[in-house]
Amino acid sequence: MKSTIKPIAGAVAHLWALFFVGIAALGVMAALTAAGASLLVVLGIGLVPLALALLFLAAIARMEEARVAGLFGFDVPPHPFARSTRTDWLRLPHTVWLQAKDSRNWIGALHFTIMFVLASVAMALLGTIFSSLTVLIGSARFPQRDFWILIFGPVHGVGAIIATIVTILVAVALLAALGVAHREVSRSLMVPSREAQLVAQAHVASQRRHEAINAAEIERTRIERDLHDGVQPRLVSVGMTLGMAKNKLATDPEAAAALIDDAHLSTKAAITELRQLARGIHPAVLDDRGLDAALSALAARSHVPVMLDINITGRCAKATEAALYFVIAEALTNAAKHSNARQVRVTVRERDHGRIWARVEDDGTGGAVRTPGGGIDGIAGRVAAVGGSFSLTSPVGGPTTLEVSVPCAS
Repeated sequence: MKSTIKPIAGAVAHLWALFFVGIAALGVMAALTAAGASLLVVLGIGLVPLALALLFLAAIARMEEARVAGLFGFDVPPHPFARSTRTDWLRLPHTVWLQAKDSRNWIGALHFTIMFVLASVAMALLGTIFSSLTVLIGSARFPQRDFWILIFGPVHGVGAIIATIVTILVAVALLAALGVAHREVSRSLMVPSREAQLVAQAHVASQRRHEAINAAEIERTRIERDLHDGVQPRLVSVGMTLGMAKNKLATDPEAAAALIDDAHLSTKAAITELRQLARGIHPAVLDDRGLDAALSALAARSHVPVMLDINITGRCAKATEAALYFVIAEALTNAAKHSNARQVRVTVRERDHGRIWARVEDDGTGGAVRTPGGGIDGIAGRVAAVGGSFSLTSPVGGPTTLEVSVPCAS
């Protein structure tokens, strides 16, 4: 019995508090919407309050999800804030548009509106209880005075006492019914059905599979390019040099020895390039000593000075560590090749809900964009393949900031 009464009482208390929050929130939303609609003719001005209204709506939806999950213990799925991956001036408008497309924002806003209606009724019932208590005390002290009670009309004496007690009991029962309604409406709107969860999981799995295939294709293309542009010509040169040395061996041994020395140096260089290529695919230190050591080794080899700020405990899934290593390695390569950066800062932190967050910042010229098949596209694909999120900010003139958040247990 107590296990049933407690959440219902908590729901009623939430409704009373939500009445005042709702007045303020709906007032702000109405003001922003009215201002945006009235200034819509002036396009640049009218869209600003409408965008703020959408962002405010997204905040209300997340507040309701957190409130319902904490109040009733419902399993409400995480609702990350959708951010645009664009890097041009449309980044912010696109982010706002993503909030408008997010159905969970509108469901949360609908839930908040319904709860405000219930909260208004709950506040009226609370007022009825207090007024009834006042009448109950007054009728006990002044039994001959008539008191007006809703439904019962003018009553006095014992009749007034009975009427007020009945009114209080009915109001309390209605409050309990509102608490139950709160719970059931929240369950219906905020907690997805099993079928919806399975559909969402299938969609996520399909998306991750697509991103993994895309990332693997980009990585394969990169390896082919590195082999074709680097190691292959060097090995061809070694073969030609050895052929020339063979022809000169009988007639000019000294020249042949010099050519063999050149071939030996080229062979060592080719071996070094192959090692670097293998390290770029998956470094052995990552498996042996973990992400911290692998990133330290990566920073030591970087052509641009790197400031490392890593604070993680324990190990994550191999796929997660490999994805983070690839992201940071590719970001450092881009900073060295394209941004003219003088310094790069890499920050890695553990976050709530078992996630790892990483940010790579450089002081370069910016202007990085995501193009199909490019390095940044490969980063986004690797991150999405392990269920993470990716964000890039790179205005022309710099700086460039790349952020990723991935689940530790992928």
